[in-house]
Amino acid sequence: MYSFILQISCFVSLALACVRDHAIHRPRSLVKRQSTPLAPLTADEAILVNSFDNNTLDDWSYYYTHGAHLAGTNESQAQWTADRWSENGFQARLDEYMVYLNYPVSQSLSLAYPNGSSFTASLEEAILMEDETTTYPNRIPTFNGYSFTGNATAEYVYVGRGQVVDFDALVSLNVSLEGKIALAKYGGPFRGLKVKNAALYGMIGCILFTDPGDDGNITEANGYAPYPDGPARNPTSVQRGSVQFLSTYPGDPTTPGYPSKEGSPRADKSPVVPNIPSLPISYAEAIPLLRALDGSGTPGSQVNRTNWVGALNVTYSTGPAPGARLDMSNVMRDSITPIWDSVGIINGTNQDEVIVIGNHRDAWIIGGAADPNSGSAIMVELSKAFGKLLATGWKPRRTIVLCSWDAEEYGLVGSTEWVEEYINWLSVSTVAYLNIDVGVSGKAPSLSATPEIGTIATEIMKKVIWPTMPNETLYDAWLAESDGEVGVLGSGSDYTSFLHNGISSVDMGADQGPDDPVYHYHSDYDSYHWMSTFGDPGYQYHKAMGQYLTLLAYHMSKDEIIPYDLPAYTTALRSYYSDLLGVINGTSGTLDTSELSAAITQFETSANETMALMQQAVSTNDESLKTVVNRKFRDFQRGFTSAGGLPDRQFYKHVVNAPGIDTGYAPTTFPGITEAVQAGNFTLAAEQVGRTSLGIRRAADILKT
Repeated sequence: MYSFILQISCFVSLALACVRDHAIHRPRSLVKRQSTPLAPLTADEAILVNSFDNNTLDDWSYYYTHGAHLAGTNESQAQWTADRWSENGFQARLDEYMVYLNYPVSQSLSLAYPNGSSFTASLEEAILMEDETTTYPNRIPTFNGYSFTGNATAEYVYVGRGQVVDFDALVSLNVSLEGKIALAKYGGPFRGLKVKNAALYGMIGCILFTDPGDDGNITEANGYAPYPDGPARNPTSVQRGSVQFLSTYPGDPTTPGYPSKEGSPRADKSPVVPNIPSLPISYAEAIPLLRALDGSGTPGSQVNRTNWVGALNVTYSTGPAPGARLDMSNVMRDSITPIWDSVGIINGTNQDEVIVIGNHRDAWIIGGAADPNSGSAIMVELSKAFGKLLATGWKPRRTIVLCSWDAEEYGLVGSTEWVEEYINWLSVSTVAYLNIDVGVSGKAPSLSATPEIGTIATEIMKKVIWPTMPNETLYDAWLAESDGEVGVLGSGSDYTSFLHNGISSVDMGADQGPDDPVYHYHSDYDSYHWMSTFGDPGYQYHKAMGQYLTLLAYHMSKDEIIPYDLPAYTTALRSYYSDLLGVINGTSGTLDTSELSAAITQFETSANETMALMQQAVSTNDESLKTVVNRKFRDFQRGFTSAGGLPDRQFYKHVVNAPGIDTGYAPTTFPGITEAVQAGNFTLAAEQVGRTSLGIRRAADILKT
């Protein structure tokens, strides 16, 4: 990788001359769809790439998707995963945690019409004889993890996507919310925040549904048959999922900041779980509820909110409809129960430098062919590829750790508890965390990462063939989907605890594009049959994503100099600063951000010094200088997390990016400042300028030579 490193060094001045233009957004003239020549493979890379077999990926997918593996319920699958890794040369084990989870006992929902008639929801997905696992007697009910046990009977209001701004819009329309039940569609914020927001506005229950308006072009309205007869959404599909308040903190709600073990003290969980009941339903069963609101309140077309109106044949009126009442019940069983993380290790020659590669294993359903077990199958095949390379006598420079997380779905529980247990080791050794969650749910490659990893991550794409078109590389496909933009990390997957402990991170996958078969997220129909028939017949996209992750892990673990691009981080900071000024200018307040600007300049200077030192180390082949550079690359992110946590959510320590307080998934850059400005609290915003600047200066100090 010396040529890659020297290219970075040579282009430092160019990058700094164009920081505002480039940032993480590349000019469209540079990102037109193209055919990139497939980059040649070294002998080691060829062994890794050629080890991937779509037939064995199919086998691993079949195994993972034919037995229930709800969090905390399938130790044998964790052990099976560890055994496969052991067969391929990894030292493997299970790490057990005793965590708080809850499980469904009973759920019900009915609608009483003003005329005395009623509709009772089945709260079930249809059994499909074509799809074997939907017929299993132990299939998992539709429910929300960490949901509140309770009953509610009341009139109800359609609240759009359930963001704070949606509720504010309803208040401005004089829609009565107090004591009502919320009906919200998926999309936008994390589902737990929809329930949280409903409670904050005085509502006593929340119903969640998926709208086909979010399915792209592949809909029944456009002439496509629904699954299993075609690629459109099955009308009875239901999105299960956690309703933990993810943007406050992830992990076991009862052990914030410390690992959950037998005998661990248990904290009050109420700050991060709801106090009103919630239920997920299908769009087929949402239609009667929405239709009963037609003509009551404000029609959806007159509500001035983005994505308020979906694609169903209803008006999406706000309601409430006089005399139309919902009766809902949600009964859950609380449990302190074991979960199991599978861990596999290949020790490197430099054991104080570590690469962690992770995927979660648990699913809300028996299937989970896309989420998460496309990634799980890839991880087994990755271990096989490295096993073949180990058999040649190869040894990584940096220790490689594989992790198969349990209980991610409830709130990143397995990974968070593991990081909390091993943080003292991770903070002095970990170079990067590579995450693959939904490895394949479609044909649109996606990549989000901390900025210093973006260059190597996109260069490696040029070594992988993408199956969509002849002679197309993964890089070509990613470029066409992303316009060359590497995404910013928010939350919603297992990189979160690593990132907010100052560890460079990347998240990857192949997502559903607008013309791909509909991916039934968290539904019984995310099944082996769907994947092998519609999602990825032949498992060619699994193969390509696995080759990509493996090659990236290979270079992160073996390159003499950690392949980081520090000027890219400076570019990103400048771009985020420009975005922040735009947020400030959109308010009537004023904020002095000169300290932040100076901190970014200090980071830029230190980053350039380190890049110059790297070039010197490479050109002189000075081993001691290489060690110094690698330590700086490994450690500089720790500075960004050294200034304390965000206001009212101390878990999130990274000053550069964090999940938005009202999104849970999507990122906010310079979150402490941005969210204070958006809330109109300029006193807090000024404090956060100081805190954010301190974190950036500390990162700069680590890089300073």
